[in-house]
Amino acid sequence: MVCTRKTKTLVSTCVILSGMTNIVCLLYVGWVTNYIASVYVKVQEPISEKKLEEDKGDTLRIIERLDHLENVIKQHIQEAPPKLEENPAEAFTDSSLFAHWGQELSPEHRRLALKQFQYYGYNAYLSDRLPLDRALPDLRPSACRNLTFPESLPEVSIVFIFVNEALSVILRSIHSAINRTPAHLLKEIILVDDNSNNEELKEKLQHYVDEVNAHKPGFIKVVRHSRQEGLIRSRVSGWRAASAPVVALFDAHVEFNVGWAEPVLTRIKENRKRVISPSFDNIKYDNFEIEEYPLSAQGFDWELWCRYLNPPKSWWKLENTTAPIRSPALIGCFIVDREYFQEIGLLDEGMEVYGGENVELGIRVWQCGGSVEVLPCSRIAHIERAHKPYTEDLTAHVRRNALRVAEVWMDEFKSHVYMAWNIPQEDSGIDIGDISERKALRKKLQCKTFRWYLVSVYPEMRMYSDTVAYGVLQNSLKSDLCLDQGPDTENIPIMYICHGMTPQGGPIQNRKSKRCLELQENNENEFGFQLVLQKCTGQRWSITNVLRSLSS
Repeated sequence: MVCTRKTKTLVSTCVILSGMTNIVCLLYVGWVTNYIASVYVKVQEPISEKKLEEDKGDTLRIIERLDHLENVIKQHIQEAPPKLEENPAEAFTDSSLFAHWGQELSPEHRRLALKQFQYYGYNAYLSDRLPLDRALPDLRPSACRNLTFPESLPEVSIVFIFVNEALSVILRSIHSAINRTPAHLLKEIILVDDNSNNEELKEKLQHYVDEVNAHKPGFIKVVRHSRQEGLIRSRVSGWRAASAPVVALFDAHVEFNVGWAEPVLTRIKENRKRVISPSFDNIKYDNFEIEEYPLSAQGFDWELWCRYLNPPKSWWKLENTTAPIRSPALIGCFIVDREYFQEIGLLDEGMEVYGGENVELGIRVWQCGGSVEVLPCSRIAHIERAHKPYTEDLTAHVRRNALRVAEVWMDEFKSHVYMAWNIPQEDSGIDIGDISERKALRKKLQCKTFRWYLVSVYPEMRMYSDTVAYGVLQNSLKSDLCLDQGPDTENIPIMYICHGMTPQGGPIQNRKSKRCLELQENNENEFGFQLVLQKCTGQRWSITNVLRSLSS
C-alpha cells in the first residue's frame, strides 16, 4: 500500500504564471505558493487545509494526528532496502529497528533480528514470536458498538497479495480475517503469491493451507504467479479467483479489527457502485504495537502520490462519527462488488508494479457514476514497512503510471501532472504504453470530465491556469545553484545545488517595482549566496520547460 512520499529538499518545481503582478513559484512538495514581496524573498503562508467546524474542540488534535500520520508514512515510502551489513553487529546502534525495541537481546539474536529486518522491512523476528491470534484494541468510535446491521448480507472473498512476506505475518493476517469476520459472511480466502523466492512460503504455507482445507474444503485458495507481475496485476489475479459477491483486496500484512465486515457489506448491499475503504491504523514495523490513526478521507497530490485528508466539512456537520466519509480516492486496499469491479474496468493492468492505480480507480469510479467511501466503523491495522518490496526505484513506476492516468482521465488538467513531475508535455521520453483500451473504456462508460471531478468531489485540490513555464530555476551568476524548497518549517525559497534538467529562460522582474529577483553574495549562507529583490544587474534565470514567451 503506497501513500504519500518522503519529502526531500531535493525535489522542487517552479511554475511561472502570467498575468500577475508578482512572479509565483510553486515549490513542491504540496504545491506551496511563494510570493516575492520585498527586499528579501518572503513567502505567503501555505494555505491550510479546509477549516473544520470552529466549535469542534478536538479539531487541533485531529489535525496534529493527521500531520503525524503523514510524517510516519513519509519516513517509509520510497526507501530502498538497505544493503546487508558485512558485520551487522556494527549497525546495531544505527538501525531504526533497535530505537524502541530489542535492547535486551543478545548480540547473536540482534544479528538475526537485523538480518530479517533488512530483508522484510519490518520486525519479522518479533512477529515470529507473537501469537497469530493476538488481541487488538477496539479503536472504532464508541457509537459504532451500538449499530445494528441487516441479517442478510452478501458474502465476501478476502484476497491477500504478497511477495516474499514473512510467513508469520501472512498467517496472522489470515487468522485475524477468520476470527473477526462472521463465519456466514466469509466465503473464502485467496492468497496470491507474486512469484516469491522465499522457500517457507511454498512448503510451509501450503502445509498450513492443506490443514485448513482438510476441515473446510476449498476455503483457502492459492494463486501462484510463474513470474513477478507486480501488485496491480496480482490484485486482478485475486479478483479473478474470487467467487463471492463482494471482494476485499488487501496486502498480506494486515490485522482485522472486530466488526470490520458488517458496515462494509451493508453499504455495498445498499448501493453496489460504492467502493469502500476501511479506516486504517498502523502496526509499527519495529515493535508491532498498534498506533491509532485519526479518521480521514483519502486523496492525492498532482504527482498522484496518495495522501490522507481531513474529513470534509459536510461530514463534521453531521456530528456522527459512524457516518461514511466521502473520499476522493483510495490508498490501496479496498472492498468492492465483484461484478461492478469488472464493469468499471478492474485496475489498469497497463500500469507497472504499483503506485497510482489506487488514485486512478478512485477518479474512474467517481467520474463514471460510482462513489468512494471510508468507513469509521471498519478498522484494519496495516504494517508501514521501513522499506518496500518489488523495486528500489518505485518513483519511476509511479511517474509512468501517473502519466497514464493523466492522459486517460484528466483532460486539460493533465498538464498539472507533467508540471508536478517536471516533465515536458511533448516528447517526455517516457513510454506509458498503449492507453487506447482505457480511453475506449471511458467512452463506453460515458464518464464525466475531470473538471467535474475537481469541482464536485475534490474541491480541496488546487488548480492552476495560464502557466507559461515550469521546471528548475537556475541563475547565470552561479550556474550550479538553483531555486529550491526551503526548510520544511518555513517553506522559504533557498538556493541549492542544481539537480534538474537542461533549462532555458531570462530575468525575473517584478512588474510593479521593476526590481529583479537576483543572487547576492553572503558568506554566512551555506552556498555563499542569498536571494534578494534588487535593482536589476543583468542576472538571468533559466527554467526547464517554457510553454510560451515569458514576456507575453
